[in-house]
Amino acid sequence: MLRIVLILLVIAVVVLLVPRLLSHSVTPSVGSDAPQFTLPSQEGAPVSLSDFRGKWVVLYFYPKDQTPGCSREARNFQADQSKYAEHNTVVLGVSVDSVDSHKKFCAKEGLNFKLLADTTHTVTKAYGSLTNLGVAKFASRHTFLIDPNGKVAKVYTSVDPARHSAELLDQLHQFQTSGGGAVAR
Repeated sequence: MLRIVLILLVIAVVVLLVPRLLSHSVTPSVGSDAPQFTLPSQEGAPVSLSDFRGKWVVLYFYPKDQTPGCSREARNFQADQSKYAEHNTVVLGVSVDSVDSHKKFCAKEGLNFKLLADTTHTVTKAYGSLTNLGVAKFASRHTFLIDPNGKVAKVYTSVDPARHSAELLDQLHQFQTSGGGAVAR
């Protein structure tokens, strides 16, 4: 009996972890050009990274609309919108959910920043943020801080949704008071 349980455990690990490990591409490195994209927002209108040249961009990837961690993270970004405006910064959220799902999520949570639908997974892959669990594919919780020149200034691959917005605002303040800079995390 123990042998069967161990075999099933090994099979489960292989089925769940191997595709995930193989699906991640490399995240853009600090100092590199941020991969360009155009995706539809919750309104269905196309949004391009190049639309925000001259501004700082918080490009955050999140797993799923209307889930506890993603809702908390989005509510915090929403609550801090005036602070982002003070830092000449826009917040863009990206998941593999549909435009309709984003529209419902924004309505439920009162979000007025852009959520982008990457249903083809192209942008999520380009940013090394796609998790593939075999049948299910979703965005990993990663964030890229992009400077006004379109360069990756900071990469976050470990994110706490409860405090991430405050962490980003602190980083923006440091960059803007020290004349810029870029670090990986």
